[in-house]
Amino acid sequence: MRFLIINARIVSASGLQPAGILINGEVVEAVISESAFLPEGIPLLDARGMLVIPGGIDAHVHLHLPTPAGPSSDDFVSGSMAALMGGTTSLIDFVTPARGESLMNALLARRAEARCALTDMALHVGITWWGDEVAGQMRRCVDGEGVRSFKIYLAYSQTIGLNYQEMRQAMITAASLGALIIVHAEEGEIIERLQREYIKHGNTGPLYHLRSRPPETEIESVKKVINLVRETGCAIYFVHISTVGAARLIADARKEGLPIMAETCIQYLMLDQSVYSKPFNESAKYVISPPLRCRENVEGLWDELSAGVFDVVSTDHCPFNLRGQKDAGRNDFTLIPNGAGGIEYRLQMLYTYGVMKGRLTLQQWIELTSLNAAGIFRLKNKGAIKSGIDADLVFWDTGYCGIVSKATQYQHCDSNIYEGIRVEGCADVVIRRGEILVQNRQLWAEGLSGKFMSLMTSNEDEHVV
Repeated sequence: MRFLIINARIVSASGLQPAGILINGEVVEAVISESAFLPEGIPLLDARGMLVIPGGIDAHVHLHLPTPAGPSSDDFVSGSMAALMGGTTSLIDFVTPARGESLMNALLARRAEARCALTDMALHVGITWWGDEVAGQMRRCVDGEGVRSFKIYLAYSQTIGLNYQEMRQAMITAASLGALIIVHAEEGEIIERLQREYIKHGNTGPLYHLRSRPPETEIESVKKVINLVRETGCAIYFVHISTVGAARLIADARKEGLPIMAETCIQYLMLDQSVYSKPFNESAKYVISPPLRCRENVEGLWDELSAGVFDVVSTDHCPFNLRGQKDAGRNDFTLIPNGAGGIEYRLQMLYTYGVMKGRLTLQQWIELTSLNAAGIFRLKNKGAIKSGIDADLVFWDTGYCGIVSKATQYQHCDSNIYEGIRVEGCADVVIRRGEILVQNRQLWAEGLSGKFMSLMTSNEDEHVV
């Protein structure tokens, strides 16, 4: 279908641009100045009074993640619906092979599972074990399946985590492939020791999830990973940085010219550790890793975000129901599945408490929610509004005001960690590759599945948004 968006105020990295946007099929055919001659005889879509921004890219989600407590409560349909309602049109999820499982087999299985998503999708591949054959499997994932990024956990040593020596070997391999290593940086051995001590002495509630993962467990791990980057030259993307101390280490390392990128997540900008002192039924829903930090740290993260330390704000979306999942850890916090939802609120929270509070510009907002992720993960047709790029667009209603509530959420979960928080602005129209999937804040996407996005390694000589 060919149609024209009129009266658009496009937010781009260079500023605010009044224009028309000509859509042809799945792509933007042209961005037309207001004074230009407009094509006749094609349907019009009026964006008057709205901002028009690139569709969001959430680079860190876990939909239908298998765990001992059952899969995370959002599957690829419900989670992608929630994403669309929040203005996100592309998601990057994870492949998490079992110990000893072929990376390629796990990738193909996860891809088949994700085909029902309504957003466009890509996958990071986890490296959950190391042996001589894994390096070859990484190469096959890159050369045969277009994998760009591999994730390593430095926590969870008993299930999916690697040690630093194994990570070093994976980094050497990734560097040779032009691939990126994504790292969950926490000192797993220290955390496991603290967990055992707390449980031994009867300290079993969610508060001790926080205390078993003090800020130093993140900071020290980030420090060690930075040293490995110096040694190997491998590009690194730190996920869910929760502490100012780690952010400052990353900022200093980047000044050295090291190939380091980082995200924080919206929950670390919105919530603080006081929630862990509440009764179990309230505090358990905030059990995430890393945990929420003190209020002073929250304000410090906003400062680091404003200063450009973080490239991306993601969600680490991984909700679990309190009943039947989180409550498995009522007498042992280590049995509470770690994760919470947020896929629906990322753009809204960052707009309300970033842009509207003067902490971020509109340009920073779209960089953190779309543009930078497209560049880092080489989503060559995403993250911008210009000729030849996928027509992933959001009409942002700046006049909207509301209150977050589980009663109105699209994500599938029996709680909402943002319950009662006031928000401004919302996604009124959402277009994914030229298809209008949300209009007047109503979802019209049933039966319209997305597609898998092509990722590139840094060895490929192609245009990157």
